Amino acid sequence: MTHPASKTPVTRLCTHTLTSLHYRDADLVEDLMGKKTFTEVMLMQILGRTPRGVDLRITDVVLIVLMEHGLTPSAIATRLIYMSAPENLQGAVSAGLLAVGSSFVGTMENCSGLLDRIAAAQDPGAEALAIARHYKGLKSPVPGFGHHLHKPVDPRAYKLLEMGRAEPELQGDKIRALETLSKAVDEVAGRPITINATGAVAALLGEIGVPTAVMRGFAVISRAAGLVAHIVEEQQSPSGRFIWDTVEHAIPFVGGSAGQGTDA
Repeated sequence: MTHPASKTPVTRLCTHTLTSLHYRDADLVEDLMGKKTFTEVMLMQILGRTPRGVDLRITDVVLIVLMEHGLTPSAIATRLIYMSAPENLQGAVSAGLLAVGSSFVGTMENCSGLLDRIAAAQDPGAEALAIARHYKGLKSPVPGFGHHLHKPVDPRAYKLLEMGRAEPELQGDKIRALETLSKAVDEVAGRPITINATGAVAALLGEIGVPTAVMRGFAVISRAAGLVAHIVEEQQSPSGRFIWDTVEHAIPFVGGSAGQGTDA
């Protein structure tokens, strides 16, 4: 942020004196420590306002949903890097966080952009149909829809939406946009396609005012905790070497060098 008078960059996140430290306008020692939860302070810092009860409830459930997905690429990366450099726990976690993107974990951002378009459209239904037809033409899933494991529905998504609909303080615009897109996706596909967890997360974070461009940060925060748990398990029951050996034996060499492998 730039100060309008001098064009000098400024920060509103934190300052300190010899005897105090402030997060925004709150005294860390007197106002926050022992009085606020991590989620409250996190939202205060990210959104720049005092979070409401509904903001905390939605954020907590979203962070829980995104924290753990099993031995996914991010967890495998963390375990393999930890196996290679066990003295560098933060390096292993950061390796896993690099997998938070447009294909895994961070896909709520992709969906949220579509919900923004639908919510702003003069004809939300027509906009949703255009989106669904576009992705069908690409032969690609619509972000926020479909799941390779959970059929016929992703239970996480419908629980999240149920919780969101039960909050009277939420306007419901993004939830309605997701419902509109869901109808269009089903119509274009000719069959029901489940809303997945990241689709529901996109709607709920949008409902509490998290901008689309910031949503992936919530996935990073949540997944970091999950990856620390994977490191703890790796310390107790190492799998990195097993993963490495499994891949080495499962993927054949097909070159002609030294008579190894075949061209078949």
